[in-house]
Amino acid sequence: MDRLSNTVRPYAWGSTTAIPALLGVAPTGEPQAEMWMGAHPGAPSRITRTGALDASATPSPAPAEQALTDVIAADPVGELGQAAVDKFGPRLPFLLKLLAAGAPLSLQVHPDLAQAQRGYADEERRSVPIDAAHRTYKDANHKPELICALTPFDGLCGFRRPVEAAEAMEGLGVDSLKPYADLLRAHPDEAALREVLTAILTADPAEMADTVAAAAAAAERIGGTYAPYARIAHHFPGDAGVIAAMLLNYVQLQPGEALFLGAGVPHAYLDGLGVEIMANSDNVLRCGLTPKHIDVPELLRIVRFEATEPGILRPEASPSGEELYETPVDEFRLSRYDLSPGAAPVDLTAATPQILLCTAGTPKAGALGLGPGESVFVPAGEKAEVSGTGTLFRATVVA
Repeated sequence: MDRLSNTVRPYAWGSTTAIPALLGVAPTGEPQAEMWMGAHPGAPSRITRTGALDASATPSPAPAEQALTDVIAADPVGELGQAAVDKFGPRLPFLLKLLAAGAPLSLQVHPDLAQAQRGYADEERRSVPIDAAHRTYKDANHKPELICALTPFDGLCGFRRPVEAAEAMEGLGVDSLKPYADLLRAHPDEAALREVLTAILTADPAEMADTVAAAAAAAERIGGTYAPYARIAHHFPGDAGVIAAMLLNYVQLQPGEALFLGAGVPHAYLDGLGVEIMANSDNVLRCGLTPKHIDVPELLRIVRFEATEPGILRPEASPSGEELYETPVDEFRLSRYDLSPGAAPVDLTAATPQILLCTAGTPKAGALGLGPGESVFVPAGEKAEVSGTGTLFRATVVA
């Protein structure tokens, strides 16, 4: 079992206070958006072990800090287990994060596995540089994800019924929104949503900027259920995504509640602190609320144009004390343990790799004491017993 040293990503939308408050450290004044835990090559966690990575070399007696990516690459089966390597290859298939939104993230959607494989192969064939601003697919993997709230957490998730979106637009009293509302009422759900999103994303930028300004002013004046759109427009003045956001369900999670975001579901996080887990991929197609490239034709192929209720997940409890967030994917499995004073230790030993993250209290993982925001990596098959008082999130795979 290895204590993890993790990188905090300073994205502009990040809260300046939420992650420092959890860690019990002073804010720096800079945004601290995400703390990454895992083996993503962009910012792998680091561990300290005694011994060399090369099994043929003479082990060094001095502990050395090593990237988790390198540790896994040196012995995939030993770190991940044979079943996980057979199913996902020699890599940790998930990335765990603390996510702290102080401003809205981009409105986005993720491809399914077949779409990612096709899109990545096509861009490779056309020799589109992997770091090009207009590159859509960074890898050949899908990116389902789950966000579990640690504080009240606001977001947008999936399309609401077209008639509800039409009523919201009409309620602002903005003339330039009337054509969108009329389209939403004139066609069956799928056709209406597709036509209106297409019209929003392909509108003349100057005209759209005027529409957004008028809508933002009306939302600010009316308040109530329109307040989130005024807040979004404050951060993204003139952005077509402000109007696109009105097509989506507005969701407020309470601590412990979660959202699962599968392929093709448009979404955006607006505010709050949560634990996020996702398949280890960088494939994001943006729909707005961003200065980055929006590939409208590809986006329209990926988006699932269906009205859905935002399915809020609550954990399923088991006799072992595990509270599991059920999802339909195998790349990750997230559960939570609330450890009580005086309770017997809980054995989490498994044949799959695990990351354990403390979010409250002072529990112990093996001999390692943890505080809020601290985490450990448990190689497959290694003894993993947790005890003490506090809350632990457990991330692993289904293999």
